[in-house]
Amino acid sequence: MSQSGVPSFAELLAGARCSAVHLEMRDAYGVGDEAAEFEEFKRTGQVHLDPTARWWPSWLGLVREAVGRGVVMRRARIVSEPVTDYIRWEHAATALNVEAGERVRWLPRRQAVDLALPGADFWLIDDRLVQFNIFTGDGDWADPPKEFSEDPAVVKLCSNAFEAVWERAVDHAKYTV
Repeated sequence: MSQSGVPSFAELLAGARCSAVHLEMRDAYGVGDEAAEFEEFKRTGQVHLDPTARWWPSWLGLVREAVGRGVVMRRARIVSEPVTDYIRWEHAATALNVEAGERVRWLPRRQAVDLALPGADFWLIDDRLVQFNIFTGDGDWADPPKEFSEDPAVVKLCSNAFEAVWERAVDHAKYTV
């Protein structure tokens, strides 16, 4: 547990037994550790798929470890079309997530208009705990950046929302930007 008493995502994922699902609903994020790579993509149109660069080793290690012990990791992204530069970059880099064992799907926002969705991105661990990721208007982490809930009604809302998005979404290999 971190010094603040709030579990890190690594700790949450280490405790997962069956599933970890992630719903992303923003068209752009502005978190600092991605800034240099995203700016380079905007300048060059190129994504470096080096799994040893920047934050990838720690993230891909977490994914491989969880998937290796049987945790199903799924990520769904709701995106506006035409997509933003950020989503174009994210789509190009998603190959690393998939190679590590995450299942990723994309849902055009127009196909999500009739779905009941929570007000923030989230991770749902084992259908028991929700970690909401809270961002500023510019897409950087808010302070505090995370909120948690084990309330059965909140868990059910997030689980139902994720499954509805997942059912309609297009597999990463088939979604083109």
